Amino acid sequence: MKQSQHFLDNAENCAQLAERADDEPTHNRYKRMEAAWRALAKEQDWLDGETSPAEHAA
Repeated sequence: MKQSQHFLDNAENCAQLAERADDEPTHNRYKRMEAAWRALAKEQDWLDGETSPAEHAA
């Protein structure tokens, strides 16, 4: 499994936790974590040469 897929799995887990959060601060925290994991996955794909620099900048 690609490293970026592990990051995307973590992002999905955070999204699920956000949906089940009991309060807004917790929901927001998990959504920020989800976004961070997705950004890491995108960066990892770029580092692995799977996306072009132009795609990475978008």
